[in-house]
Amino acid sequence: MEFRFHRKETTASTNADAREGRPGDVFVADFQTAGRGRLDHEWHAARGENLTFSVVLDAADASPAEVATLPLVVGLAVARAVGTLLGSSSRVAVKWPNDVLVGGKKICGILCERNGDAVIAGVGLNVNQTDFPAEIAARATSLRLVAGSPFDRDDVLNGVVAEIGDTYSRWLRGGFAALRGAFAAVDLLKGREVAVLATDGDAAPIRGLCGGVQEDGSLLVGDVKVYAGEAHVAGASAPLPYKGDAMT
Repeated sequence: MEFRFHRKETTASTNADAREGRPGDVFVADFQTAGRGRLDHEWHAARGENLTFSVVLDAADASPAEVATLPLVVGLAVARAVGTLLGSSSRVAVKWPNDVLVGGKKICGILCERNGDAVIAGVGLNVNQTDFPAEIAARATSLRLVAGSPFDRDDVLNGVVAEIGDTYSRWLRGGFAALRGAFAAVDLLKGREVAVLATDGDAAPIRGLCGGVQEDGSLLVGDVKVYAGEAHVAGASAPLPYKGDAMT
């Protein structure tokens, strides 16, 4: 698909800007004054150092269940782009439902929102930031911190958006099932003991061995499918998955 870029130096939220867009529009801001992540978590992004942008994707023919897998689709695309930028030896992983990590530290957050027949995919990617607020410093990283040198943000943006377009096109043709093998290669939680606080009901926290992300986008914990929630590794650490060389 072809993309059209709209840029602002400062905005409240690129996801809010994207509500006036159409499929293929990409809204980019150098700084957001009201950036947020999933469940209204605040998103920290230093001015002029990182990427905050939103892509408008056509979802007119997709069911609500299919749309629910889009955060994973975008996460996979970002992970593939980050792996290309950092090299195949970098430990890039996706944590269900919407985080990308490198070496166990968060480098990207994703927020997808339905807007009529479209879905707005908001992406916050740490590019050149080296200092983070104290409360997240131990859990956050950036491309620059991992690589030891700065990146051109426009080059990173173009690479990530191109990967989103390619991965989204595969999703349109075959649904998340067509991407599940590729996702499994970067699935942070699969095979680990996890604890999940579900947000689609009032059930107690779920804990068990993670069977990975299923074709419908749910997370299998023990024999329970969780469709929305906050997941964390609960047991002993296991090796992080490496970025797959190719989609399957």
